[in-house]
Amino acid sequence: MNDEKSISRTPKKGIYGVLTGKDPSSYKWRVLATVIFGVFMVILDTTVVNVAFQTISEEFGGGLNDSQWMISMYVLALGISTPLAGFLADRFGTKKIYLGGLGIFAVGSLLSGISPNLGVLILTRAIQGIGGGIALPLGIALLLQAFPPHEQGTALGIFGVAALVAPAVGPILGGWLVDQNLWRVIFFINPPIGLIGIILGIYLLKEYVNEQKQTFDLGGVITEIIGFGSILYASSIAANQGWGSPQTLLWFGIGIAGLLAFGFIELFRARVPLLNLRLFGNRIFLNASLLGYVSNIALFGAEFLMPVYLQALRGLTALQTGLILLPMAITGGIFVTLSGRLYDRIGPRPLMVIGFAILGVNTWQLALLKADTPISWIIFLLVLRGIALGLTVQTTMVTALSVVPPRDLPR
Repeated sequence: MNDEKSISRTPKKGIYGVLTGKDPSSYKWRVLATVIFGVFMVILDTTVVNVAFQTISEEFGGGLNDSQWMISMYVLALGISTPLAGFLADRFGTKKIYLGGLGIFAVGSLLSGISPNLGVLILTRAIQGIGGGIALPLGIALLLQAFPPHEQGTALGIFGVAALVAPAVGPILGGWLVDQNLWRVIFFINPPIGLIGIILGIYLLKEYVNEQKQTFDLGGVITEIIGFGSILYASSIAANQGWGSPQTLLWFGIGIAGLLAFGFIELFRARVPLLNLRLFGNRIFLNASLLGYVSNIALFGAEFLMPVYLQALRGLTALQTGLILLPMAITGGIFVTLSGRLYDRIGPRPLMVIGFAILGVNTWQLALLKADTPISWIIFLLVLRGIALGLTVQTTMVTALSVVPPRDLPR
């Protein structure tokens, strides 16, 4: 019978917890394959719904401001549940909670596919978001726990193929299904993939057990929900009521107060914070996090706005829209793998400088699009955008997480 082993980057017991398994050198690749398979499904869903947005809105008779909640609620639930994932993983085990997140996401997908109206769909999208918010960060934590520091760039570079390709493949798949009047199948794809991901995880992943006693940060959870929820609600009603309207300003005020209270609780009151905000005192973590925030806005902002532009203004079909977005996925997938290998050799600075320089010029060019801009020029800009995002998205993540103490990785 094999002895229990810890595959942490330090022999000190309790940093990662106890892990049972075989040779860590083979285990890390099993983790990578399993996590990519499971997380690809979650990331794919962040954009596959975008090209079906107009069709779903028309079928359920919802206006733009009402229908956008099927995307906004997903993102809100994902953001709120992400900090909870770390606490749950420390309390019950990373493997159990990661697989549980995949299961919740798959169930939410099934319920979304059979939703009878827009209200139910928005609710089931929230269930999806909860599952995704749990699975995504813990998948990355599992990777970093399995790979030694000098290989983490390569590992997250390979993982980044899923992170960049999935958002761009989503519109193609969604576009084809929408054109075939099969938009509900968009959600039915996830349950079987999720089931396979869970089965793979059960047999291939080993459990991390945190031996330290965990306390639940109730105040942090409550203020987080109030803060993020109120700000998102204020942003959603601003289109109708105006950014300076009393109701919009009221909800923005509630949101800001909630986030300030959240920060106070996390920094000064919570025994075990839901989010360790003191990590932002590390200059590398702070700068890399801010740059990562910008690159993710660039990635998902373009993935949401470009389909609306191409379909509503240019009159293209959903499938044509997806095909136009494909070059960004191809170049992004190539360069995210390349940047992962280069990160391990030359570090993050050259990759970020080149990537953000391209991204800045590229975003300016996309802001100049008109109703008659040649499609060939748009495709060229998306190719450049894929290169820029391939150099920045995963690089910023690896850089930020490289300075995080191992015990804090799940959180």
